[in-house]
Amino acid sequence: MQMLKVRRYLRGSGRVLAFVFVASVIWLLFDMAALRISINDVNSQLLRERVIREKEVMMLMMMKQRQSRVTQPMKEGLDHPVQKVDLAVTHSWKKQRSNKLAQAYRRGGKDLELNSNQKRGDKVIIGDNSESNNKVRPKKEAVNLDLNEAVARKTQHPPGVQVNTNQGVKVASQLQVEEAHPARTVSHQNPNKNVNKKEESVEAKRVGMTERTNLNAKKEPLNLRAGQNSTAGRKAGVHKVLHLDMTQAPRDAKAVGQFGQAVFLSRSDDAEVKKRWDEGHFNVYLSDQIPVDRAIPDTRPESCAQNLVHDDLPSTSVIFCFVDEVWSTLLRSVHSVLNRSPPHLLKEIILVDDFSTRDYLKEPLDKYMSQFPKVRIVRLKERQGLIRARLAGAAVAKGDVLTFLDSHVECNVGWLEPLLEQVYLDRRKVPCPVIEVISDKDMSYMLVDNFQRGIFKWPLVFGWSAVPEDVIRKNNLTVSDPIKCPVMAGGLFSIDKNYFFELGTYDPGLDVWGGENMEISFKIWMCGGEIEIIPCSRVGHIFRGQNPYKFPKDRQKTVERNLARVAEVWLDEYKDVFYGHGYHHLLDKKLMDIGNLTEQIELRKRLKCKSFKWYLENVYPDINTPLAKAEGLVFNRGLRKCLALQKGSLSFETCDLTKQNQHFNYTWMRHIRQQDLCVGSQTKEHGLALLSCDNTKPDLRWLHKASNLALAEHLITEFSNHMCLEAEPRGVITRLSPCDSNSVFQKWQFTHYHVQ
Repeated sequence: MQMLKVRRYLRGSGRVLAFVFVASVIWLLFDMAALRISINDVNSQLLRERVIREKEVMMLMMMKQRQSRVTQPMKEGLDHPVQKVDLAVTHSWKKQRSNKLAQAYRRGGKDLELNSNQKRGDKVIIGDNSESNNKVRPKKEAVNLDLNEAVARKTQHPPGVQVNTNQGVKVASQLQVEEAHPARTVSHQNPNKNVNKKEESVEAKRVGMTERTNLNAKKEPLNLRAGQNSTAGRKAGVHKVLHLDMTQAPRDAKAVGQFGQAVFLSRSDDAEVKKRWDEGHFNVYLSDQIPVDRAIPDTRPESCAQNLVHDDLPSTSVIFCFVDEVWSTLLRSVHSVLNRSPPHLLKEIILVDDFSTRDYLKEPLDKYMSQFPKVRIVRLKERQGLIRARLAGAAVAKGDVLTFLDSHVECNVGWLEPLLEQVYLDRRKVPCPVIEVISDKDMSYMLVDNFQRGIFKWPLVFGWSAVPEDVIRKNNLTVSDPIKCPVMAGGLFSIDKNYFFELGTYDPGLDVWGGENMEISFKIWMCGGEIEIIPCSRVGHIFRGQNPYKFPKDRQKTVERNLARVAEVWLDEYKDVFYGHGYHHLLDKKLMDIGNLTEQIELRKRLKCKSFKWYLENVYPDINTPLAKAEGLVFNRGLRKCLALQKGSLSFETCDLTKQNQHFNYTWMRHIRQQDLCVGSQTKEHGLALLSCDNTKPDLRWLHKASNLALAEHLITEFSNHMCLEAEPRGVITRLSPCDSNSVFQKWQFTHYHVQ
């Protein structure tokens, strides 16, 4: 019976439905089998990844064990290999303790207790390369460089340059680690003592890197703006900023000035401090007692340690220019770069000696630096000044990026990679580190506030200013974000080498020192580049009260001449603002020859640079720079009428803002000006005349709103014994009369005052 029912259902369309049902069941069985195989594959992949991670953990543990044989665990933020520090041994900790500085030392722990689990990355151990140390290196000679030849060749080496080929610096790739040779001590010798003592050469081998990002993670493509470096053919890998501080031996926690702490000398040392002060215009006596590789606090914002930078950053040549620099500070500058820079990124250190006279900066310096293959010395044959010395260093540099530093600095941990990262992202970016303060008196390393940038005030005077609050809010700036900088300080910055030469380097017509930071800042911004301060890059700098070296020419005249060249090339119509701030005398070519500007003006045209007005509106909009100090109608209080220009002469009319012949400007050049005509004084019969405006003529200048309050409303001529402009009581003519503070006919008022 049941079979009959089945047969009835399988007739006609029922047979088709049955076939479809059977086929669906078979397909479902195949699908389940395939799904089971896929699940097994996923499980297998997860298992393999788990095994790989376990191997990585084991490798990291082995690496830490190997490192612990050589040095004690390093503390985050300080990187000194001392397990415990007795704070009582340091004078500065006995007498005074900065809360901010103590906080910087106590990151991740209490006081100076070290916590290996809070490191910013894997440690770096420095050791000898036995094979290289067993070989005798030839003595490294300094280069006597002819500046003109060097600049002409630019990146080529001048004759006689001896290039030291470094032995390969091995970098631990991912989790493959090589064991370091035992660390050893490099002695620091005072050149005035035993400078001929045998010194071992040092070849650094880095055996650790910071933790890299997950190599299996999907890499997002980088969106680079126009004009940036091409990433074609580059690796997309990134890593955390390396936390390096490579000392050749465990640091002495009891050393004077260790960890950047202030040192308070006894009164018995005062005489020696004063005696040696003039050698550098800071405490040279104390500086010579501080280790050349002392530790300093990590003052970066906390988030900087987690920042990612590209694996294939460009290399850099670090250029120090010096003349008669103090031995200990010069060495400390060099050691800070060697110890805290990733070796694979540091192509070389170039010391440009601008014709120093001190004996210890000659053969003793050659001998000391011969132990560092990456350091070479270029000596100029005559005094050239900072600007041309930098050009000489740039001309022989081999690195992709030029990094200029002053010769009395201490680079902090992680200082280099953030600078090179900005250049990597855009070759037209010019990054600057945050410049922190090393006290000229107690040699302490002092923190600076965040959100500081370089600016200028008229007449082109450099200064520091806080980033406006509205800019911080508008751009959602954090403490680790790059800060747009209208003007760089000039002493410390990195720049793509090719871009530096494309910009024409510094103006070679600038002498010695002064104004070069203004010139290159305006050039970078107006010609398509950007200047940024990088909060994650920190460099301490000794700020001295005055320059310890002499200028080849008069210092004031040298700086004024340089600024005049900058004004004539880059400021456009705003150069009157510069000259109007007390530099009228620079316009007299008989008194000041600023040299030929043709080449610089052509360079600006060739680079298709923007106007200075664009710079003020887009780069530095918070500076108040009107082109006129006052403008509008010129009202006479006695006549109750306004000055007017009619048929080439001055007269008075009923005041009317709609009449253009009544509109005058009081300019920065102190001109009473209407279009191209200026009111001028004449000695003959105390008369006045309308003359073509000329910035060089003193008889066209008038003082108004002067410091003398009694004559504040008067128009006082700088010519004709300081006579005052007066309206004739009948309102027919104007004339010059002896100044009278009580005369209402000598009192004038402009409609609008932009600057009082």
